[in-house]
Amino acid sequence: MADSKTSVGVIGGGPAGLSAAYILSKDDVDTVVLEMGSQVGGISRTVERNGFRFDLGGHRFFTKDEEVEDFFREILGDEIIWVDRSSKIFYHDKYFDYPLKPANALLGMGLGTTAKCLIDYGAVKVKGIYRKPDIVSLEDWVSNEFGRELFKHFFKDYTEKVWGIDCDQICAEWAAQRIKGLSLRVAVKEALFKSKNGKVTTLIDRFMYPRLGIGRISENLAEKVEERGNEVRMRQRVSAINHEGERVTSLEIEDVARDGGYTLEVDDVISSMPLTELVKCMSPEAPREVIEAADSLRYRDLITVNLLVDKPQITDQTWIYIHDPSITLGRIHEPRNWSADMAPEGKSSLVAEYFCFSDGEVWNMEDRDLIDLTVRDLDRRLGFLREQDVIDAFVIRIPKAYPMYELGYEEPLKLVLDYVDGFSNLQIIGRYGTYKYNNMDHSMKTGILAARNVMGGAHDISRVNLEKEYHEEKNLT
Repeated sequence: MADSKTSVGVIGGGPAGLSAAYILSKDDVDTVVLEMGSQVGGISRTVERNGFRFDLGGHRFFTKDEEVEDFFREILGDEIIWVDRSSKIFYHDKYFDYPLKPANALLGMGLGTTAKCLIDYGAVKVKGIYRKPDIVSLEDWVSNEFGRELFKHFFKDYTEKVWGIDCDQICAEWAAQRIKGLSLRVAVKEALFKSKNGKVTTLIDRFMYPRLGIGRISENLAEKVEERGNEVRMRQRVSAINHEGERVTSLEIEDVARDGGYTLEVDDVISSMPLTELVKCMSPEAPREVIEAADSLRYRDLITVNLLVDKPQITDQTWIYIHDPSITLGRIHEPRNWSADMAPEGKSSLVAEYFCFSDGEVWNMEDRDLIDLTVRDLDRRLGFLREQDVIDAFVIRIPKAYPMYELGYEEPLKLVLDYVDGFSNLQIIGRYGTYKYNNMDHSMKTGILAARNVMGGAHDISRVNLEKEYHEEKNLT
């Protein structure tokens, strides 16, 4: 491809980048989206195989932002369906409702363990009246909100499976974001006296979903961007970001599809590529201390093992969280329970998620071994299916799926963000781009605001997922 020029170069074809491109396209701003993969959607894409459709792990859409909900409805129209959430925790060879319900937990754990949890929770709350606890780690946060006994029974093993490190090494900020507004008191209250507006995010029991999978968000956005005369270029890897002073001037692109390269001149750049990779692409190079700071920031990687199954239904759940540390997989979901159109009639499927590091044993297992491990655990330990039920199976590896909130990550992250903020025409968006564990609605919002900034706005993207409305229980709907 020959060298070219555009007003805005958008790096990344996931929901964040494509939301930005769509807003710009509606305002007739010349825009080019550069997606490294062969399919739009990033970690929120939907993969099709022999009439079965698989999300890369279950991705629900829920938002408290009316503008983002209106945007979602505009993009998907009559493709939207409502899904009733029903989730279980598998722990000590038993299934518990998630969110926890008192009667279910009581019968499952036994009176002795339940009494310990309630007494411990009461002691924590009484102690907190006289002395404010030091909340540094996720372990501190959860123990303060639920009590240490419940932390040990229902949070510790699963959280350490997800992140691969001890709970006392995970920043409390992660829990405050992902379990915001929830405590044992709230969980009990919600179970006994169901609120009319589903008021805690973690307890939301219905959500919107595209009938043909979460990837339809990005697919529809890409179609609309191209309908308005802009481009979504696939298999385009940004190898260098050229800058002069405080401005980015052009992008060096490797055209993987054509085994070539070219330069794209830009007036503005909106990036959802991993922040740690972005700073390493800068030309001239970023200062050494910035590169070292980026190298200290880690991501957790994800593998999905996707099974095509010759059964009409396998479970009746949207998610099942596998807390048991003796089982390697972390979570499963059955796509057909989200939408009947995710599998052919009379068939179903399962997606098993493995949280891992790319230099670890699980990531480097052969696909066949991963599939065999998954089927064996689903059969012998969980009892969902037999090997002969599996028609076909395949594995997808997703690097850098989750930014890690390790203790001490704030200082190097600030150094990297301060460097990026020094460029007047470069904005970072999305989960990868901001190194923030955003939900999909947050990521889409960052893209929308970035587009508006290009068109003369002055929105602080860093405030998304920090604003008051994302945390106050009374505003949750």
